[in-house]
Amino acid sequence: MDITTKHTEAPPPAAQAPAGTEQKRAARGATRPGDRIFLGLSRGSGIFLLVIMAAIAVFLTYRASLAISKDEANFLTAFEWNTGVIPPRFGIAVLAFGTIVSSIVAMVIAVPIAVAIALFLTHYAPRKLRGPIAYVIDLLAAVPSIVYGLWGALILVPHMDGLFGWLNDYLGWTGVFSWEGGAPRSMLTVGILLAIMILPVITNVSREVFRQAPQMIEEAALALGATRWEVIRMAVLPFGRSGVISASMLGLGRALGETMAVATVLSPTFDIQTSLLDPGGGTFAQNIASKFGEATEFGRDALIASGLVLFVITLLVNGAARAIIARRKEYSGANA
Repeated sequence: MDITTKHTEAPPPAAQAPAGTEQKRAARGATRPGDRIFLGLSRGSGIFLLVIMAAIAVFLTYRASLAISKDEANFLTAFEWNTGVIPPRFGIAVLAFGTIVSSIVAMVIAVPIAVAIALFLTHYAPRKLRGPIAYVIDLLAAVPSIVYGLWGALILVPHMDGLFGWLNDYLGWTGVFSWEGGAPRSMLTVGILLAIMILPVITNVSREVFRQAPQMIEEAALALGATRWEVIRMAVLPFGRSGVISASMLGLGRALGETMAVATVLSPTFDIQTSLLDPGGGTFAQNIASKFGEATEFGRDALIASGLVLFVITLLVNGAARAIIARRKEYSGANA
């Protein structure tokens, strides 16, 4: 009797999808009409923005070249602005100094306060206080600049004598805070006003960044015995570093280009003062706003030339911020 052994063959393995199937499906999805429309709109918006920036740069460069070609002084280093005489002599040294100094003063005052407020709202404030405080900060961001300027001229300037006197008594020996007793319409007053104006912008962005900090890491640190401040120092601040830098650059951009508030508060004289408490100096935006209405055609070209310098400074500031964030990709949340 033959015993035949039957070998049962294993069923053929189920057909497996090729390795690139998912990628192909995603690629097919990109050919849907809605995706194509969205892709086209997004790409067109980016190209349109670049075209606008290029058009602004070309316009400013062309009009600036007309004025600079007739300037008898050094445009970058001259300490005068006389566009109504023949030959014209004008330069931006005073304006560049005033713009940079007032913006630095504003950033030194505003950034630490804004970060502290953002940390308080996200990690310390009771729930009943978070909403009202955040609402007030949002309202400050919506106040027009001319209102800030009027408040600065009518309220802030008359009450700066005490602060200026104190700085002169204790820090006047440095030369930076010496005061001769004139009207307190100086770079320090402008910097304080700009700090108040950019404070809501930096606070709101920093607050949203700190709220995105990983909750699990914070809870783990607290479970290991870390204090609230140690959690903030080791987990929250490193995570939000790039966001705080971005928020600061947004605030700096507003401080660099602020016009009406500075023009209302500052008493400009076309010279550079070593003391922050003495009237003097000026900014690009303030000079353009105060002289544009009565300027001749050549004078407008000269003002446009100063606007070109402000345009370049703003691009450099944003480029530097982008480079700083790119060096800290571990905190930026993106590689782009």
